[in-house]
Amino acid sequence: MKRCSVLVALVLSLSLPAWAHFGMLIPSRPVIAQADPKTVELSLSFSHPMEGVGMDMAKPKACGVLAGSAREDLTPGLRPASVMGKAAWSAAYTVKRPGVYIFHFEPEPYWEPAEDSFIVHYTKVVVPAFGEEEGWDREVGHPIEIVPLTRPFGLYAGNVFQGIVKQNGKPAPYAEVEIEFYNREGKAVPPTAYQVTQVVKADRNGVFTYAVPRAGWWSFAALAPADFKLKKDGKDKAVEIGGVIWVYFHAWQEK
Repeated sequence: MKRCSVLVALVLSLSLPAWAHFGMLIPSRPVIAQADPKTVELSLSFSHPMEGVGMDMAKPKACGVLAGSAREDLTPGLRPASVMGKAAWSAAYTVKRPGVYIFHFEPEPYWEPAEDSFIVHYTKVVVPAFGEEEGWDREVGHPIEIVPLTRPFGLYAGNVFQGIVKQNGKPAPYAEVEIEFYNREGKAVPPTAYQVTQVVKADRNGVFTYAVPRAGWWSFAALAPADFKLKKDGKDKAVEIGGVIWVYFHAWQEK
């Protein structure tokens, strides 16, 4: 009987969709108002946000912030941290003037044995400060990147979010985009495994659309095979690259 149960569990696990990996870049606040503390704490990790399962992440290759035309390197200030019980990183940034701040990082390639390939997620989040909103669609310049067509802040749950997937600076037709909710409190229960990660495809112009069902942090990850390979045990291995953007959606409020 025990052996039979194990076989059934194995068959079921093979029939379910695989958990998606997401680069995570979560700021301590999605918007910085005048009355808020001026220092933003950033949490960097590589995890399964809906399932609450983390993975150890090496120190990112690069971490920075883009504000207007100014870029600042935050890599030297990265500190070891823990997210979902796994190795992660944190950084702090003090906002000194109104602006739209695009925080971003490039990780070291992550080896995924189950897929026999490396994964590199170029991840960003957009945080407005002190009422400024110009420049929310600026591009960091990652090899693959989601450029928002919907302003990526000041959104309500239920709003539609649109973005254009760009690879090497050009729209990526029919790119696949995985979407997942950050189930930080562990209260969300997907009715089936298919609701863990939502999947949409961009149109022929690289534009995708998704209606967000509830408040909280949501991740949009555009995925594509890289045009390069990396060595593993002396052999060339494929690389999956992802352009990830995190967006916060607020709950509707009334008096």
